[in-house]
Amino acid sequence: MKNLKVTTGILAMAFLTLTAMSSKDAKKEHNYDEDHNTEMNHDNSNGHHDNDASEMKHGNMDSNEQNSDAKQVLADYMLLKDALVATNKEDAAKAGIKLEATLKGFNMSSYTSEEQEELKEIIEDAVEHAEHISESPIAHQREHFKILSKDVTDMVVITGTANTLYEQFCPMYDKGSTWLSMSEEVRNPYYGSKMLKCGKVQKEIN
Repeated sequence: MKNLKVTTGILAMAFLTLTAMSSKDAKKEHNYDEDHNTEMNHDNSNGHHDNDASEMKHGNMDSNEQNSDAKQVLADYMLLKDALVATNKEDAAKAGIKLEATLKGFNMSSYTSEEQEELKEIIEDAVEHAEHISESPIAHQREHFKILSKDVTDMVVITGTANTLYEQFCPMYDKGSTWLSMSEEVRNPYYGSKMLKCGKVQKEIN
């Protein structure tokens, strides 16, 4: 009887020991799973953010590339405007050639289909006037510049502008004519030195 009690006691202690060890192992395994899941979630979270950053960066690159086309159109247009202000037929002709090439290479892919249709019409008309400017005497260059200015202004409505533009107005030339400038100071491209400051700023475009 005494031996039976001792044996029972030993078995009970062994059972308790195994139960405690099993519980401890289970707890360790649970903690490992939690840690492992946390690491995986952290990795996934980083991966998600990296993808977002990549997509945003890609989008910005596309936007910047498209903006560079619009900026170049404005830069070429301003060269033409300045040449007419200086009454320099040769420089105006060169600027017309450069603007024509920039317009023909304009990338419209990032715009909506409706905007692309509008831009296509604007660019076709602007190319025609830039071409005439490249091969005409100064008086005709100014005539075509008036319509070209309307085309470029219409384009800016769609593309926007990174720089503040000033739409300026001359009441004297051809019953009233406008042009764009990056300077608020009026320098008239339709009359040059004859009436250099004839005109006013009628709108600021941002």
